[in-house]
Amino acid sequence: MGISFNASSLLNGNGLDVASVVKAILTPETSNLTALQNQQTSLTSDAGLLASYNNDLNSLATAVNALNDPSGPLASLIATSSQPSILTASADTTAISGTHQIVVSSLATTGTVYTDPVAGGPNVSILPTGQNTGDIKLQVGGTLGPIEDIPITAGSNDTLTTLASYINAQSATNSWGVTASVVSDASGSRLAIYSQSSGSPGALAITNNTTTLNFNTPVGGTNASLTVDGVPLDSPTNSIASAIPGVTLNLVSAAVGTPVQITVGPDAANATAAITTFVNAYNAVINDLNTQFSVDPTTNTEGPLGGDTALRSLQSSVLSDATYSISGNSGLVNLASLGISSNDDGTLSVDSTQLSTTFATNPAAFQNFFQNASGTGFANNFASDLINLTDPTTGALNLDIASNTTQQQSLTTQISDLQDNITTQTAALTLQYDQVNATLESYPSLLQEVTAELGALSGTTPTTTPTSSNTTPTSGTATGG
Repeated sequence: MGISFNASSLLNGNGLDVASVVKAILTPETSNLTALQNQQTSLTSDAGLLASYNNDLNSLATAVNALNDPSGPLASLIATSSQPSILTASADTTAISGTHQIVVSSLATTGTVYTDPVAGGPNVSILPTGQNTGDIKLQVGGTLGPIEDIPITAGSNDTLTTLASYINAQSATNSWGVTASVVSDASGSRLAIYSQSSGSPGALAITNNTTTLNFNTPVGGTNASLTVDGVPLDSPTNSIASAIPGVTLNLVSAAVGTPVQITVGPDAANATAAITTFVNAYNAVINDLNTQFSVDPTTNTEGPLGGDTALRSLQSSVLSDATYSISGNSGLVNLASLGISSNDDGTLSVDSTQLSTTFATNPAAFQNFFQNASGTGFANNFASDLINLTDPTTGALNLDIASNTTQQQSLTTQISDLQDNITTQTAALTLQYDQVNATLESYPSLLQEVTAELGALSGTTPTTTPTSSNTTPTSGTATGG
């Protein structure tokens, strides 16, 4: 597009609209700048989509890897108790399916030793009258346990309050394994010492006492007693991991003569949850891709990434992995045989009832479909593909993200250079056309002066010359032509 001017208007002194003239001259450059900025906006939007899709693909990889893990949710076992109020249990993957009969006769207890109430309260001296020192010896851990010496000094630790603080400080520093406190009730204040360990390691005894305190017979510090499948066991704790391989028993209460049945078997809930997580992650990826490749009936166009061949390849690979099948395996050969069907849009749906029934009927075959020793299971195959698809360097989406970043960096440079060029040209053209404008605005005055001089020479009265109505140096109009 060229630029034209109204000559009669210019010669009347109206001058140029310099800003409009400069803008018109630089229209091609500003149009190029706008085009580059629009490209960058589009790339930024694409980058957000690619990052989101890549996160979904990585989530799918995590879900598939869980199904591919020999020690994962498909291999997990659960231990259930017939009477959780007496006993609960948990199992790891080393456990063996089966049932066990357990009787809990007693629980492991922590040791406690306490005094009679002290007359006068927690802040009176516990030393005999006229004595400035005393001694208490505390044995921790039964008859073979260490004896901890507690020397008493007047004014230092000779009250219940200061003695409890002293014992706690010494226990923390020297690992005595006890805590002390002052217990007050309607009968008065007592010193109570508690073991931090249960069972016989926490048994307490006072072996020497030269204070006025009267210690009662220690209580607690006994082991749990139980039978497992008829075998008698003692345990210093109420959590027992050695009675049944791979199973941890948690004793809740004693119930002499009451058998509790522990059943160890495949964890259907955990397996179903893992399958559901996989299906949700898979559907997220498929929906991402469908968004780009589905044609909008209004515009008859695909999404902004519809022309991305890498995404097409990713879609093809993921859809193919979902149709993977094996042979034999008691009929559990593909997702459909487990209760997972494919929809018209490529997403998956889970029939929870069929899935649970299939798992319960043949958990070994169920797991074998996803993972097996030969590495030919559904999850084995899918996980292998996803290693390549999610590779930080060569993965389909990571390649797209890297390419997008490179393009954005190049555009940023081009935009910056073009903006600098437009700024430079604007300044130069403005200076140039300001000078032209000044000349044009001075034309009427110059013409009037020349006419007056000619009239004086010829003795005639000059005719009226054009006068400028311009009041500013940037008035006038530039028109495109």
